[in-house]
Amino acid sequence: MYRRIRDLREDRDWTQAQVAKHLNCSQQVYSNYELGQRDIPTQILLALARLHNTSVDYILGNAENPKPYKS
Repeated sequence: MYRRIRDLREDRDWTQAQVAKHLNCSQQVYSNYELGQRDIPTQILLALARLHNTSVDYILGNAENPKPYKS
């Protein structure tokens, strides 16, 4: 999961500070999420999925396709 959120960020050429601003947290807190040093709260996980236009399942490693499910 931690590698995926880093890869999603890097694919967009965003800095940790830019993502942290979208999540309303500090760059250090976001860095700790990417490093797996801090658990990612559910609300942050949902916000990351929306920000990257992907599914929570993809971020968690339960899906190989990065695109969200369509109903």
